[in-house]
Amino acid sequence: MSTATGPVEDRASRPEPDDRPATFGSVLAVPEFRAIFAGFGVFMVGETVKMLALAVLIYERTGSPLLAALAYVVGFLPHAIGGVLLLALADRWRPRALMVGYDLLRLAAAALLALGVLPPAGMLGLVFAVGLLAPVSSAARNALLPELLVGDGYVLGRSLFTIAAGATQVLGFGLGGLLLGLVGPYGALWLTALTCGLSALLVRYGVAERPRRAAAHGVVRQTWRVNRLLLRDRRIRGLLLVQWLPGSLLVGAEGVIVPYADDLGPGASAGVLFAASAFGMLLGDLVLGRWVAPARRERLAPWLALLLGAPMLGFAAGPGLAAGAVLFGLATFGFAFQLGLARRFLAAVPEQRRGQAFGLLATGLMTTQGLTAGLAGLLAEWLPPGRVMVLAGVASMAATLLLWRWLRPEPVARRSTTRT
Repeated sequence: MSTATGPVEDRASRPEPDDRPATFGSVLAVPEFRAIFAGFGVFMVGETVKMLALAVLIYERTGSPLLAALAYVVGFLPHAIGGVLLLALADRWRPRALMVGYDLLRLAAAALLALGVLPPAGMLGLVFAVGLLAPVSSAARNALLPELLVGDGYVLGRSLFTIAAGATQVLGFGLGGLLLGLVGPYGALWLTALTCGLSALLVRYGVAERPRRAAAHGVVRQTWRVNRLLLRDRRIRGLLLVQWLPGSLLVGAEGVIVPYADDLGPGASAGVLFAASAFGMLLGDLVLGRWVAPARRERLAPWLALLLGAPMLGFAAGPGLAAGAVLFGLATFGFAFQLGLARRFLAAVPEQRRGQAFGLLATGLMTTQGLTAGLAGLLAEWLPPGRVMVLAGVASMAATLLLWRWLRPEPVARRSTTRT
């Protein structure tokens, strides 16, 4: 039986949710969630098309593989800076206005890129500048979910965003490749502008206006102050670390997939391993989110986190493409451990700082994943890629064991005492 979901006025006045799993139907039946979810899907397709088109465009204009690679990741690099300096905006601005405003800013930037009037350096600078607000918009969106979905519906809603992220990126790459062949990179960028406008319309007319959660103060000072207070709380810090480290260390193994596939010889495709990795993550969220009861999901969290690193030990034997794909699929199935922590993290953070807390979580993930992928690439300069994958798996398992206490469900629900 599904858990009832819908807009909430006052979470504190509601009874605690029961232990029955929600359903995708019950979650998608909430009109505001449906609008946010659709807007997110359109957003992801547009962003994927934009990054692919921009990388191709800059390579065509400069002939530099380095600049092309930088063009592909430049939209993600500002997350660390925006997360450190600007996250307070997620709580001091009204959420709908913030999300719509960010979509309109993206629309203007995509249109300017599509006009072809900027030099390559100007293109990269524009994408970087707009990306500074990406973690703020993402934090505002994530902070809205518990206001729309109750109990396990909230956990399943988070799961749907993970599933959509993987699926829409695959769609975005496919659509981007098709558009590049049909209308070229500038035409693909115009499609991105169209998706930005559609996302803004979905949120503007599908989501109700809500007041800001916190009073206005100096943005940078407030961001630093609240980040410090959140990290000072032992419970919140533990829940952040356990969501940052085990999974991000596995990303180090993904960071050397290309050289590993190259070592396998002709016919081996890195895309097969990447696809297996994405499929395992989506399958884990589907299975755990839909068919496992909330309490059992939370009990399984530590073991699923341990699963992230364990299959990587199999790369010590130098498996071929098919066996390697199976190992990656098994490993990334373990990412579903985060579903077992979703309700605990929500309960731990102060409601008036919810937006910044979710932004800090996302910023930490982006930063740790980038660092571990870079470190893995550095190690692969001296070690075989398969051995680097083994080391990534060992590191992930070690982090899981060190943080085991934060992965286990709490016997009695506690409220955070963080003072903001």
